[in-house]
Amino acid sequence: MMSAENWTFENVKAVILSAHKNTTSSNKIAFYDNWAENYDQDVAILDFRAPRLAVKSIDSHFAGDREAAVVLDVACGTGQVAKLMKRHGFRHFVGIDGSRGMMELAKKTELYQDLKQCMLGEEPLPVQWGSFDVVMIIGALSIGHVPVSVVRELCKATKPGGYICMATRSNYDHLEYKAALECELKRMEEEGLWVCVDKTEVEDWEKAVSEKEEGLWVCVGKTEVED
Repeated sequence: MMSAENWTFENVKAVILSAHKNTTSSNKIAFYDNWAENYDQDVAILDFRAPRLAVKSIDSHFAGDREAAVVLDVACGTGQVAKLMKRHGFRHFVGIDGSRGMMELAKKTELYQDLKQCMLGEEPLPVQWGSFDVVMIIGALSIGHVPVSVVRELCKATKPGGYICMATRSNYDHLEYKAALECELKRMEEEGLWVCVDKTEVEDWEKAVSEKEEGLWVCVGKTEVED
């Protein structure tokens, strides 16, 4: 491994593209476990702005008591989303991730009251339904990572009147997944489970690692209040 000062965008690009070769759950976990120590450094080189954009979006919509609110940070990684949300007044976090290596670094932030390991889509979300004021999932909703069906579990985990914020890529080779996600969210809205309050397409959100790299789609929704 090169020293940090010699680590370049091309090195990071090679790491990101290698992730696409991991097709099994165990291989994906091993990849993220191995990447954990360099993750924050690498996403800084990429100028990966998805967490900032998502937190900015939830910041503009959440009007409740932030010091009392409980946030579920799904696919929490090293804790970047929680760090940003703390700056906006949030104090209570529960994190979920498939990688123990990533969770060890999230633990060191001392922001999480609880951290749970879970492979989303392969095992049930390990939380009590209706427990969270805000649920965040940034970046993990993608082909080969988290299936679209997981958004229903995220909705169930949210308190009535609580918020869900998600972000996913708008790459050309990701359009089918994004269309399926939007279709599922529309069905959930028709079923009275939630209502979309904001959708944003952002073009400039990270340095592209492939020619097909395009925008980022950020969506904020609110679960329906029970009668």
